Amino acid sequence: MLKNYTLLFFLLTTLNLVSQEVQIFKVQDFDLNGKVQSCLVITDYGRELFEFAETGLLTKTVTQYNDTDQDITYYRYEGGELLEKRMESYKGNVLDAATSMVNFYVIDSLPTKRVSEKIISYDKEFLELQEYEFDEEDRLTKITTSNEEGVDEMILEYAAYKDENTVNFWLNEIMQKSIRTSDRQTPKGIHKAILTKEYVDGEPNIAFEEVFDSDGKLISRETFGYDFTKKGFVSEEKKLNFYDSEGMLDRVVTKSENAESVKEYIFQFDSNPAKNWIKKIVTPDNSYVTRRITYYPDEPLPNEPNE
Repeated sequence: MLKNYTLLFFLLTTLNLVSQEVQIFKVQDFDLNGKVQSCLVITDYGRELFEFAETGLLTKTVTQYNDTDQDITYYRYEGGELLEKRMESYKGNVLDAATSMVNFYVIDSLPTKRVSEKIISYDKEFLELQEYEFDEEDRLTKITTSNEEGVDEMILEYAAYKDENTVNFWLNEIMQKSIRTSDRQTPKGIHKAILTKEYVDGEPNIAFEEVFDSDGKLISRETFGYDFTKKGFVSEEKKLNFYDSEGMLDRVVTKSENAESVKEYIFQFDSNPAKNWIKKIVTPDNSYVTRRITYYPDEPLPNEPNE
């Protein structure tokens, strides 16, 4: 599935202190294949570097805003579990201790899994404590967030009906979000639909429906706004993704009530057997993304001397 690389990556994954499940990123999450050691993403608005362990786990990210300002995040694991995440913010090539932070994770698996995440700034100021609780099926059921503003409690409720599964998110007993997943039988196989509804102060606000084909590729994404007059969600925009014979994104058609536009995608690939794309061009706006990818060396064959 094609991922969009932007400098918002860190704002969404490492700087965001809003309660969310602990995420572990791997090579595949960045639309990369094979034993990738590093991937430098170059756009017309900045650069991002991603480094991976041989196991495929993300170990380091660097967001370069300009010649002197950058964010560097380090990930440390044990037994496949995330134990520590350090985000260092540099301004004018100087570490900013107030905005740099470290996340410590403690995992307790008995009787059911519990994870605590303590967030401390580099100048040793306590920022937040998040505690995650899971049920017997290893599903996240509760997130308790404690900081100087008080304590918030997020409850996740699961429900199943026929071929639909729904998760409702309640923050301090107020509905925040609902995610419904369902399977649809189509002439081209089973498609998975994920409908996400978001609420503000318990009132419906916006919704998104994403549909994936049997290969897991996103084929459509529709955005809805809530109409209080009609008392329901109304479609505002729909994006349709089309892929070529090799499964690469070919074009995206965007439809709204009064307009339709088309963007086409052109890819160039490296010579590695894993076949990763190294340049993406989007027309007609002619924007681009370039990737410089390095790989871990292949293991020697049996009885082959180690050079």
